[in-house]
Amino acid sequence: MPDDRTPDQVSDMPADRPAEIALNRALWAVVNERFTDAAAEDQWTRPEAVWGLFAVPERDLGVLGDVRGLDVVELACGTAYVSAWLTRAGARTVAVDLSGEQLATAARLQRRHGPAFPLVQGDAEHVPLASGCADLVVSEHGAAAWCDPAAWLPEAGRLLRPGGRLVFLTNSLLSALCVPADEGVAHERLLRGQREASKVRWPGGGVEFHPSHGDWVRLLRRSGFVVEALHELYAPADGHDHAFYEIVSADWATRWPAEELWVATRVTDDARHATRRPGG
Repeated sequence: MPDDRTPDQVSDMPADRPAEIALNRALWAVVNERFTDAAAEDQWTRPEAVWGLFAVPERDLGVLGDVRGLDVVELACGTAYVSAWLTRAGARTVAVDLSGEQLATAARLQRRHGPAFPLVQGDAEHVPLASGCADLVVSEHGAAAWCDPAAWLPEAGRLLRPGGRLVFLTNSLLSALCVPADEGVAHERLLRGQREASKVRWPGGGVEFHPSHGDWVRLLRRSGFVVEALHELYAPADGHDHAFYEIVSADWATRWPAEELWVATRVTDDARHATRRPGG
């Protein structure tokens, strides 16, 4: 899947964005060392695909469908356990992530457990893969929170063939509104305005994006997508707090959605222009 973008397309980035990307890359090197490297093996060896902090089974949601024979790109894959699940299910998967440390963990787990699939170091805002290479683009707690949606959604649209699907998981907007300014676990009241949450730089490091639902729909439409579903994920009644990702407690997440799972379809160019409306 060679990269077919022009130099102008590759370099089109806000002036301050490279520094933010470097900050996030450094943060994920630390996260990989302290937490993810140890936890990734549990994910790689799961017998079935699940979603999010509280492991909601894919069989209960059915957002991926039958992936046998599909070309799949996972954006911001982390340790690439989702790609492992999809490859075992019969997909031809390429996993892309900015962090060399995370990809090194993925490579070790590939050798230990299989299956083998390409691991590509790259930014989801400027993916080094060819246009129209994928039937499915997926990202689980990766691109949606850590990448600028005005950049990575058009990239997902570029990668997909017409009729292809985008499935991505991110923190719920409500949880982002309830986390204190100095980080920590979500409270039971609003602590920031909705516009403030669209881009948050945490004091502990890292820049995240939490658009409103209206902004998600607008940006998806602008990137050539039609929204098919939005699943709000809760913790089960007997759920436990996540081992290290502590933005919400299990108790909080039994009352309010902790995460949002979006499903969208890439329309044809003709259909995209025919259905555009002012403000869409």
